[in-house]
Amino acid sequence: MHPRFFTRFGNEGAVGSYILVITLSSPVNLVFGRFRNGAPIFMDRGEYLYIGSALGGTRSHSPLAARLIRHASRSGGQKPHLIRKALIGLFPDYEDSVKKSPGMAQKKLRWHIDYLLDLPAAEIRHMVIIHSPKRLERELWKLLEPQEEISVPAHRLGAQDTRECTHLLRTEDIEQVLGTIRKSVPEMIMS
Repeated sequence: MHPRFFTRFGNEGAVGSYILVITLSSPVNLVFGRFRNGAPIFMDRGEYLYIGSALGGTRSHSPLAARLIRHASRSGGQKPHLIRKALIGLFPDYEDSVKKSPGMAQKKLRWHIDYLLDLPAAEIRHMVIIHSPKRLERELWKLLEPQEEISVPAHRLGAQDTRECTHLLRTEDIEQVLGTIRKSVPEMIMS
């Protein structure tokens, strides 16, 4: 495992939740599909967190692996995120499926986060992977959002299925945030 790239919790199951740590190297006014009727949102350079889950409902035998590898890919034949190769190595049962697939050149931008991750200026630099069948997105948001180091680029961004959450957050101190996550997530998956 590559500890520099990944923090993992849980029983290594096929489903779970995750937090992507994304570095945006230059500021951008970004349209997130139809979010806010296509109005651009200013994203300053810096560190962002995206909270997500992959709890099933796909044809994949490993929804979590499929979702994370998809996030680490870009559309239109662009180079994938640097973390992708190490990520594929984390899921040996899924590795053969990736090798047999035609790749992610046909990746369509579907979720809000896809629009950010497709930018060459955006790079996933770390993933927190939580192997658990529990839906933890709301709990993770409740843990992170009140922290002093966290700000919200746009209310409900990345979380259209909820009224109060935002799944894309900006952080001024990623190490502090990762420390909070490492301390709090084990209790979340045990309760």
